[in-house]
Amino acid sequence: MNLPTKITVLRLILTIFIVLLLWLPFSSFGIQFPTYLVAGVIVDLKYIIAGIIFIIASLTDFLDGYLARKNNMVTDTGKMLDAIADKVLVNPILILLSTNGFINPVVPVIYITRDIVVDAIKMQAASKGVVVAAIKSGKYKTASMMIGLVLVFFYNIPFEFIGLRVDLLLVYLACILSIISAFEYFHLNKGLLFEKK
Repeated sequence: MNLPTKITVLRLILTIFIVLLLWLPFSSFGIQFPTYLVAGVIVDLKYIIAGIIFIIASLTDFLDGYLARKNNMVTDTGKMLDAIADKVLVNPILILLSTNGFINPVVPVIYITRDIVVDAIKMQAASKGVVVAAIKSGKYKTASMMIGLVLVFFYNIPFEFIGLRVDLLLVYLACILSIISAFEYFHLNKGLLFEKK
């Protein structure tokens, strides 16, 4: 296992910690995370810790790819694990944040459905020996969601102080871009998907 792949595995491990932080009923175990009042905003330390881990995990997403390309360490295993780690990092967190009332439940529904559709297109293409390249709208979608989730974890600070919900705007923008990118993937590959054998 090369270094980029180890970094990808680290992202998976960090994601597990975030999921446990958001999911476990710590109060049932007698554990209470402190809350703070920051300029009128009640901040739960649990979400701040989860946000810090999320930032680190998100940075590994950039780092593993950069190192793999720079040092010619791109492998099929690394690409597979990276794709899995990307989805595992975002999708469970979206579900848990919606369960905890931070975002609308329609967000994970749209985001995860899009992933299923695009993955199906890529699998169909791969079965015919074609590699489907990433598109710009997909990259913008990922960047928008990552930044939006960071702001959600940090209670939209500092924008919350001036009444701008930048966190939710970015998350909803990511949803819109998810739909757009899904249609783009379909449009770009419809000839391949419906070609006669």
